[in-house]
Amino acid sequence: MKAEKDKVVVITYDLTEGNADGEMIQLVDSNEPFEFLFGHHNVLPQFEEELGGKEVGYKFSFGIKADDAYGEREAGAVVELEKAVFNIEGEAMQEDLLQAGNVLPMVGPEGMPMDGVILEVKDTTVVMDFNHPLAGIDLHFEGEIIDIREATSEEISNEGIF
Repeated sequence: MKAEKDKVVVITYDLTEGNADGEMIQLVDSNEPFEFLFGHHNVLPQFEEELGGKEVGYKFSFGIKADDAYGEREAGAVVELEKAVFNIEGEAMQEDLLQAGNVLPMVGPEGMPMDGVILEVKDTTVVMDFNHPLAGIDLHFEGEIIDIREATSEEISNEGIF
C-alpha cells in the first residue's frame, strides 16, 4: 500500500533544526508514532510531497526551508496587549498564568484560535509573540514510514483529526 489520498500514514521521525546534525526539536518514536490522513492538508505540503507514493519501510531524510514550512518570523506578530484582555468574566487572570514563557490560547481578530507566547509582563500590559514556534527555522526530518492503512469513513469525514 502506498502513501496517497485517504490513507492513514504512520511514521517515526527526528526533527532537527537546519540539517541532520542540527539541534533536536522533536523526536517521535515507535512508542507514540505520528499518524496523519494523507491528502487532507494535515501536514506541511512539502512534507506530504516527500512521502507521496512511498510504502511501509521507506526511510526518509529531507529538509524544508523556513519559507516552505512556517515562514519567517514577523515583527508584526509580536504585540502588546492590555492586561484587561486576559480577564475572564470580569475577573483578572491568575498572576501565575501571566508569566514570561507561558503559552496561552487566544482568539485572533477573525475568530481563529491561535497560541501566543508571553514574552514580558509589564504593569498594565503583556507582550506576546504569535509567530509559530518554528517560524524562521529550516527543518530537517529523518525517519521511516512504519504503517499505512485505509482510512475509515469517519476519519475521512473528520479530515483526519485524530
